[in-house]
Amino acid sequence: MWRGLYTAATGMVAETVRTDSIANNLANANTSGYKRDDVIDEEFHPMLLRRIDDHSKQDVTSFKGFSLGGQAPVVGKLGLGAYTAGIATDHSQGDMQTTGNPLDLAISGEGYFAVQTPQGVRYTRDGNFYRSANGQLVTVNGQAVLDTANQPITIPEETTSISVGAKGEFYADNEEIGQLQFVQFGGPQAVLKQGNNLYFPQNNAQPQPASGEVQQGMLERSNVNTVSEMVNLIANYRVYEANSKAVTTQDAMLDKSVNEVGRL
Repeated sequence: MWRGLYTAATGMVAETVRTDSIANNLANANTSGYKRDDVIDEEFHPMLLRRIDDHSKQDVTSFKGFSLGGQAPVVGKLGLGAYTAGIATDHSQGDMQTTGNPLDLAISGEGYFAVQTPQGVRYTRDGNFYRSANGQLVTVNGQAVLDTANQPITIPEETTSISVGAKGEFYADNEEIGQLQFVQFGGPQAVLKQGNNLYFPQNNAQPQPASGEVQQGMLERSNVNTVSEMVNLIANYRVYEANSKAVTTQDAMLDKSVNEVGRL
C-alpha cells in the first residue's frame, strides 16, 4: 500500500510539471518567435513479480498435474511510477505575420539573431525590434542586437528609410551600416532555452552562417496551437485527478489496516 501511495504521487508530480509547461505555452501563444515545449515522461524501472513457494505441502507451481519444475511463475510487472526525464522544444516554423514595420524581422528557416544580455551573448528568433533613444537596434527587453563583430547595430538619427537583406545586411538610406549576426548551430537541440525567448548554445556548439532568410516587415508567430494545448490541458487534468483519487484510496486502505485489521 505504501508503494501505491508513492506510485500515484510520482504521477501527480509529473503531471504538475506537464501542466506548468502547457500553461507556459498558452501564455506565450502571441509571443513572436516563441517555440512550444513538450514534457518527456519516463517510467521508473518496473518490478517483476513472481509467485513464491508458501512452504505448503502442495506445490504452488503445479496446476492440474502440470509442474513448472519448481520455478516460480511470472505474475507480471509492477509499475513504480513516472518521472520527468526532460523538456524538449519544438523548433518547427511558425506562421508569418505581415506588419509593415521596417524594424520587424522574421526568420524563414534555420537561424537566430544575436543579442547582448547581462549574461553575455544570447540568441533569439524574436525579430520584434525597436530603435532606442541612443539609436541602437534593440529587442522589446532593451537588449542590443549585434552585428557580425559583436557590436550593436546603430541607426543614424537622420535615417528616413531602412532595408534589410535576406542574410541580415542592414541599410540606412540605401547605405550599408552593418550586418546582423544571423547564425545557426549544429541542430535545433544544440541550443537550450534560457527564458525571455532567448537561447544559448550547449555542448560547446559554435555559431555558423544561417541557412535561413530574414524577411523584413514581418514577424514569425509562435508555433503554439491553442486548441491542441487546451485539449492537452484537459487530458492532463484528468490524469492528475485519477492519480489524486488513487492516493485517496490508498490512504483509506492504510487507515482501515491500522484502525480495524490491526485490532484483530
